[in-house]
Amino acid sequence: MRHRVGGYKLKRDKGSRNSLLKGLVTSIIEHERIITTIPKAKAVQPLVERMITLAKEGTLHSRRQAAGFLETPASVKKLFDKLGARFGQRNGGYTRIVKLGWRKGDGAEQAMIEFVGSELVKRAADRAKRREDRLKAMREGREGEGGEES
Repeated sequence: MRHRVGGYKLKRDKGSRNSLLKGLVTSIIEHERIITTIPKAKAVQPLVERMITLAKEGTLHSRRQAAGFLETPASVKKLFDKLGARFGQRNGGYTRIVKLGWRKGDGAEQAMIEFVGSELVKRAADRAKRREDRLKAMREGREGEGGEES
């Protein structure tokens, strides 16, 4: 009987499973979205949610707990500096899983796990880049007009 036994085995022994999950959590924090299989996405979702909750606490103890789990110092820094502040007002539900269909090679069902609101951050970055390009083009146009009058 599997009473009160949580989590997914993912057809791996304990060490391999822990390494896989740590790598997935680190990748999600660094890239804000990854494409993987549905069982892996469902297994990693609670761990990512826990890391965001630690980042919202923002204490030294929580930073050390996250650093013990995540694989790179850059991911710990991003987690506490950007993601903790971004989800400060949200009470859970920081990630979403979107089903993508079947993988061509082996037929495994694919899913994308991403942070809620990451599309807004990406759109804002694109909008800022376009605005900067527009301003640069306007400046270059004015400089060209001023050079002709001399």
